[in-house]
Amino acid sequence: MVAGKRMTFQGGASQALTRNRVVSMVGHLEDAKIAAILATRATVRDLEEAIAWAQSESDVMGELEKRLDEPAAQVYRILMTSEEPEPDRAR
Repeated sequence: MVAGKRMTFQGGASQALTRNRVVSMVGHLEDAKIAAILATRATVRDLEEAIAWAQSESDVMGELEKRLDEPAAQVYRILMTSEEPEPDRAR
């Protein structure tokens, strides 16, 4: 899940994410999760919203009951998935 990091990147909210920016905002993640986040074409703002939802610190979750827009919702789902996927077993 998301570490205790919470950063806001003023002026760059609409910029596309890079691996380094994801790590600086979220902390250590598996390479597969970082790749999946980057594949969503999320912006810095999208990642910020997903982090806020994951940490339950966003007013968008309050009285407004605003839903996350894509790709922020995709990023949220990626962040909330378990760290270790089940290995495939041959039968």
